[in-house]
Amino acid sequence: MKTLRRYFISDDLDDLEVVEEQLESAGVSTPQIHVLTAHDAELDHHEHLHRVQSFMKNDIVHSTLIGAAVGVCAFVLVLAVAYFAGWTKTAVGWIPFVFLAVVALGFCTWEGGLFGIQKPNYHFARFEQAIKDDKHILFVDLEHDQEAVLERVLKSHPKLEPAGSESLHQHWVIEFQKRVPRFFKQTWP
Repeated sequence: MKTLRRYFISDDLDDLEVVEEQLESAGVSTPQIHVLTAHDAELDHHEHLHRVQSFMKNDIVHSTLIGAAVGVCAFVLVLAVAYFAGWTKTAVGWIPFVFLAVVALGFCTWEGGLFGIQKPNYHFARFEQAIKDDKHILFVDLEHDQEAVLERVLKSHPKLEPAGSESLHQHWVIEFQKRVPRFFKQTWP
C-alpha cells in the first residue's frame, strides 16, 4: 500500500509542536510525523516533536540500494564472463568465480552505502536552502484515510507553508515503527 508524504515549512517550532499534538490526538501516529531542522538542540526543548534521525538525514539507504543493484550487475557479469570464456570448465570449476561475484556484489553495496553517507537524503535535498535559512521542515506520512485529518489540522495553522508531496511505498516501515515499541512495552512492562 502506498502512503502520501506531505511536506511543510515553518519557522516556529512551537507551532509545529501544536500541529504534531493535534495530529497525534486525531489518530496519526508519532512515527508518521517528523521534523527536519538544522537546530536539533532546539528540538530537545519540544518533547512532542519527533526529529528525523541522523541516519535518515543522509542518503545511506537509497545509495546502498543503488550500490546493490550495481553489485547484482557485477555479479551476473563475472559469472557470465567466466561461463562464456570457458573458465568454469577447467579444473577449478565455478567456486572461485562465484566467490569473486559475491565479493563484487558486497563491495558495490558497501561503496554505495559509503557514498550515501556523504550525501543528504534525496527526499530532503530540495529543502537544503530552507534549512540554511533557519526554517524547519515538517513532513507527515499519511495513509489514505488520514488525509482529511491533516486538512482539518492545517486550517488552524495558516503560517505552515505547503512544500510539496510525494507518494511512497513505505507503509510497512510505518507499521514496523508502530509495532516495535508496542512489542517492547508488552514484552517487558
